[in-house]
Amino acid sequence: MTDAPIDPTTSALEPIAEHDQNRAIRYPLLCQPHVLLSGTVDHAMYRSFREQLAAAPATGTLVIAISTLGGDPEVARLMADDVRLMRHYDDREILFLGKVAVYSAGATFMAAFAADKRFLTRGTRIMIHERILTKTVELSGPLASCTAGLKAVLHEIEESMRIEEEGFRGLIAGTRIALDEVRRRAPENWYVEAEEARSLGLVLDVI
Repeated sequence: MTDAPIDPTTSALEPIAEHDQNRAIRYPLLCQPHVLLSGTVDHAMYRSFREQLAAAPATGTLVIAISTLGGDPEVARLMADDVRLMRHYDDREILFLGKVAVYSAGATFMAAFAADKRFLTRGTRIMIHERILTKTVELSGPLASCTAGLKAVLHEIEESMRIEEEGFRGLIAGTRIALDEVRRRAPENWYVEAEEARSLGLVLDVI
C-alpha cells in the first residue's frame, strides 16, 4: 500500500483556534522572551542564561523561556535561585514560558516561578520524575570503614530525597495538585500536557 499524495495547499499543522489567538493577544510580552534557553540543562546553559540576563532590560517584566529534555538538576536549582534573588531584590515580575518540552530538570527550574507566572505554548508537555542515582559501592578494608562508606551513600540518598521533595512542593504550590499525587506518579515519569497543566493550576495559561 502506498501513502496518499500530500496536497501542498494544506498544512500539516492544526489550525489555531480563535480562543488560542485571543489568549496570545492577552500576553504580548511572551512572543519575544528576553531569555531563551534550549537543550540540555548544564553549565553551558547556565552561562547562556547569565549572558542573556546581562543583556536583558534592567527593569520591567522579564520573560524567560525554556525548551529542554532535562539535564543536571543542580544546575536547574542554580538558575532557579538566580530567579528567586532577582525577584526578591529587584522586585521584578518574572514570567516563565515553557516551549515544546519541559522535562525533568526543566520542571525543577519551573518550580522557581509562582504558578500564576507560568505559561506554556500549545502542545507543550511537562515531565516530572524522581531524581536518579547511579552509583557503584565497593567495600574494602576494615569493617568500620565499610560501615562509614555505606552510611555516607545512605545520607546522600536521604538528602537527595529531601531536595527532591522541596522541588515538588515548590512546583505544586498554589495549584490543585496534592503532594501525594506527585509522589505516586513521579516514579513512572508523569507527563502533563499543556491544557491539563492549565486545568490543574500548574500554569496560568496556554498560548
